[in-house]
Amino acid sequence: MAQPNAATAAGLDPATLHDVLRVAANPDFDRWKDQVHRTGGCSDPVHLTGWSLAKDRTSGETLRRYATETEPGGRLRVACGNRRASRCPSCAHTYAGDTYHLIRAGLAGDETKDIPATVRDHPRVFATLTAPSFGPVHNRPDRGACRCGTRHSENDPALGTALDPDSYDYSGAVLFNNHAGQLWQRFTNRLRRELAARAGLTQRAMKDVLRVSYGKVAEFQKRGAIHFHAVIRLDGPDGPGSAPPSWATVPLLDDAIRAAAVHAYTTITIPAAGDQPRRRFQWGRQLDVRPVKAFGDGSDITEQAVAAYVAKYATKAAETTGSLDRRIGNREVLHLLDVPDHPRRLIEACLDLAPLYPDRKLTAWAHMLGFRGHFSTKSRRYSTTLGALRQIRADYRAAQEGHADPDTVLVLAYWQYAGHGHSPGEAALAATIARDIHLNRQTAREALRLEGAVA
Repeated sequence: MAQPNAATAAGLDPATLHDVLRVAANPDFDRWKDQVHRTGGCSDPVHLTGWSLAKDRTSGETLRRYATETEPGGRLRVACGNRRASRCPSCAHTYAGDTYHLIRAGLAGDETKDIPATVRDHPRVFATLTAPSFGPVHNRPDRGACRCGTRHSENDPALGTALDPDSYDYSGAVLFNNHAGQLWQRFTNRLRRELAARAGLTQRAMKDVLRVSYGKVAEFQKRGAIHFHAVIRLDGPDGPGSAPPSWATVPLLDDAIRAAAVHAYTTITIPAAGDQPRRRFQWGRQLDVRPVKAFGDGSDITEQAVAAYVAKYATKAAETTGSLDRRIGNREVLHLLDVPDHPRRLIEACLDLAPLYPDRKLTAWAHMLGFRGHFSTKSRRYSTTLGALRQIRADYRAAQEGHADPDTVLVLAYWQYAGHGHSPGEAALAATIARDIHLNRQTAREALRLEGAVA
């Protein structure tokens, strides 16, 4: 009887508690804990087996040898790197942090990433482009009640669902999501034309004096339609290090964005197929364009706020609508997992439309309600890259571990995939490690905030 009671006190079932005790009693527990800590408490680490060998490039002397045969279970555990917070909160936190620094560097500058602080003086706005309507949904208007007559609470699960599911255009919604990436590309192409027209230049001539840079993130609205938030900035011809011409202003950029969003060129036409009519998609009427201000000027749209907002949604996907966060094998899983009616109908629309539009891969992206693009993207010159940020982190860790200069050391390695994940007990312990890391981060941030307030 003692074991079930202890399990209940720990919030674990008896089998999991038994596995926790097994892991903790293992002679290699400290090394296992160190591995998990190095992954940041990753909830689904990748297991590797293999070895690495570091040799002096000149003498051939072996400087360092490592093999997983001495590790717990003969495996090295590395972070899964999944950006979805629903799949791995730890790795999603790292991804969000990288996205934050990437977006903020393009707004405030970062000399370590070769982006001068003078980029702050460039015209830049935070724009939101939304999807068109596919039918009325439950909402919270600024004034009065929803069209259903109810004043919905902020967390009401009815929000975003169709007022009349039988007349809602679920097929149109998922086809729009599926083509949203192409619609964005057309928008950016048209934006350059609109800017050139306002300057009295050809597009070729404009390239010699002006460059458009952006960083964007996709977000699912409650109704399951995708929309984009984007930082859009005007630079000189060489990117963030060069000043744009004097005629390139925030009002001019605002006007060009609004014109590009509604232009006839910025549309996607989908031919009729089977029982589906010919469709023509363009951005919705809810277009928002706001100038980005420097920190501390009293505005809500500051560099820090915009970077944090983009980073937040870079780790989320369609699961925020009640959909699933992984691919769907068959329709039965929707009922087994009790997917809510609105996202279920959107998923089923993807599956129904897949044979009519085979090139759109709607079955593969049904769990994403048809959306098949990257959630966080940027233009080449906007800022640094996620790869560069990861390399900085890897170099920092290598320096901490005393690894030699790669110019003088040759590293040979052989790795094999050996599985992934945790046993139930390992998962419980890894979650505890992840919570401790999160708490330490929060404490450190609060200390820095208080230090800044005192200063």
